[in-house]
Amino acid sequence: MSLNIPFSDRVQAGRDLAEHLSSQGPWTNALVLALPRGGVPVAYEVASRLGLELDILVVRKLGLPGHQELAMGAIASGGVQVMNEDIVHYAHVPPATIERVAERELQELQRREHAYRGERAQPSLRERPVILIDDGLATGATMRAAIEAVRRQGATSVIVAVPVGAPETVGQLRRQADRVICLYTPQELSAIGYWYRDFSQVSDREVQELLQRAWSEKKKNGERQA
Repeated sequence: MSLNIPFSDRVQAGRDLAEHLSSQGPWTNALVLALPRGGVPVAYEVASRLGLELDILVVRKLGLPGHQELAMGAIASGGVQVMNEDIVHYAHVPPATIERVAERELQELQRREHAYRGERAQPSLRERPVILIDDGLATGATMRAAIEAVRRQGATSVIVAVPVGAPETVGQLRRQADRVICLYTPQELSAIGYWYRDFSQVSDREVQELLQRAWSEKKKNGERQA
């Protein structure tokens, strides 16, 4: 392991996160929700190693026009929308522009929901602790939307777990989530990808394969216990 780059890839990040979480439990009846696409390989390792159910929560960043990497907000399944008001005000983004970007991202959110889940029903979150997992936290806009979406669905507690995150973002999320678990909080995050030796894009096919593998294992375990 490099002293400067802690993770070889998302799989290793997930294993390191799972090892840390295993000492923070017990996680009785907890549901692991991955933020696609990058959060799925991380969450798969966590769920499989802790013996927890895995599912997804689709969240889409609302990129600032002309600077798509900068999140002016985010939307999540269930009609949740949160905004980074500081960025909206600083960039003088008019409401019509926000609406146009949100509509475009909603179409992609719905496409991914169908592509990843198909006809499979969403799991009930009511009266369950939920662990939200992504491959890292930059501005935190997508995770803020995810937390709000999960709270609306009745989760008893919301835990955010990530391999790496910006200190300011982690601090902000600690005021919104019940717990935030972050393995690395470098003062100069720059970009999440700098903290992985392999940060290649996760494809829809990889997400589908990991979810099907997790759901198949859950079904087999249920049959053995019956």
